[in-house]
Amino acid sequence: MSAFLLAGGTPAVASTSWSPITWAACPDDPDSPEPPDGECGTLRVPLDWDRPWGPALDLAVARHRATDPAHRLGVLMIDGGGPGSSGAEFALASSHVFSPEILARFDIVGLDLRGTGRSAFIECDDTITPPSDEPTDRAEFEALRQYSRQAIADCRARNQPVFDHADTGVNARDMDAVRRALGEDKISFLGVSYGTLLGQQYAERYGDRVRAMVLDSTIDHSVDIRRFMGDRAAAADELFRQFAAWCDRTATCALHGRDVLATWKQALVAADQLPQAHNWLPDRVFSDMYGPDWDDVARVIAETATGQPPMRAQFQYNYRSIRLAVVCQDFDLRIGSFAQYSALRAEELRRSPLMRGRTIGHYEATTCLGAAGPPANPPHRLNISRAPRILLANSRFDPATPYAWAVNIHRQAPANTTLLTYEGSGHGAFSRTPCTRTTVDHYLLTQEAPRHDVSCPAA
Repeated sequence: MSAFLLAGGTPAVASTSWSPITWAACPDDPDSPEPPDGECGTLRVPLDWDRPWGPALDLAVARHRATDPAHRLGVLMIDGGGPGSSGAEFALASSHVFSPEILARFDIVGLDLRGTGRSAFIECDDTITPPSDEPTDRAEFEALRQYSRQAIADCRARNQPVFDHADTGVNARDMDAVRRALGEDKISFLGVSYGTLLGQQYAERYGDRVRAMVLDSTIDHSVDIRRFMGDRAAAADELFRQFAAWCDRTATCALHGRDVLATWKQALVAADQLPQAHNWLPDRVFSDMYGPDWDDVARVIAETATGQPPMRAQFQYNYRSIRLAVVCQDFDLRIGSFAQYSALRAEELRRSPLMRGRTIGHYEATTCLGAAGPPANPPHRLNISRAPRILLANSRFDPATPYAWAVNIHRQAPANTTLLTYEGSGHGAFSRTPCTRTTVDHYLLTQEAPRHDVSCPAA
């Protein structure tokens, strides 16, 4: 899967010119019954942008051409987040994601960021069972920290040299290399989830190259570790209460007519007695919250409350590996002591008693526990003064990127952001309803953001 190339002393990229991407038919996907809907290519970039004449890296790119080329508006670059999703695959699936109007007017272009898809795929050894990520004393904390240090060091050794050059700041520079290679003066961009951080960092560095930008389900790069964990914990509990309210009013819910919160507590007790990993139940429910898939949440809780272990969800892409090279370098998640961990954990539990603080914030903070040195791409307040007005979109009840983060990003850049609030639940907002899609499409097609913040009702 890897497409990594070291070019030795050969210049990676000329400093004054950019080679165009050579496009060709995409390789068939053995898991898809349909041929790829687009074209594929590669772009060579420096491994280290500060040393452009050093070793090079080949990145995979895919494009879905505008269906109405006579009225083409330009390029819409996209990123589905993760980290770990394939931007190239996202582009090739454009016809299933975007409206006919967007498909007609834009070339949809996706880049496999470093370490993903066909761009030097990062893969770690995950055969060693980790210790509990909820240490109860100093000895367990040190065991977890030692495991994390070793896991990160082993993954780094397996995936050198790209592992040290894969943070989102570097990816933003790669994205501008794609723009240049395409011969575009400006690009439009739509990023989802972790892809919103890519968009923010591109807008900070290359704001005058942005035509229009949609950031859907926003990562707040300014948060410290307390908010990184605590805000997500609070968001998960808030969303669980939305599930309980849905179940109370929905006759098809497997828990309809029962005390949902009491049954949840019963299921948690039963789950702890089953021969599965501790806290597997809140972990499973949290994964369902992304949809949200309330029917499955209700079924899992109902079955577990009676002592039946449902099938567990599976991870996709290489998120578990690449987060070590990306998230651990984009945020300062180094926990220095058991006392600091205990305070952070207490805050999680205070803000998330229902879900036991079992959120992506907890997973990532404890995974990055043993990262060495300061982050390569440290958190900071957003500065997009050179960018045009950007449309922020977020669900009111989002388990992974809390609504509070979108509000905070809006506050950091009030002069050139507009907030679109989907008043429903789940992760990802732009294609939820005709209201959200129409708002996003109109902005991308016209570059006219709403004058005031917009609210779309829940489906």
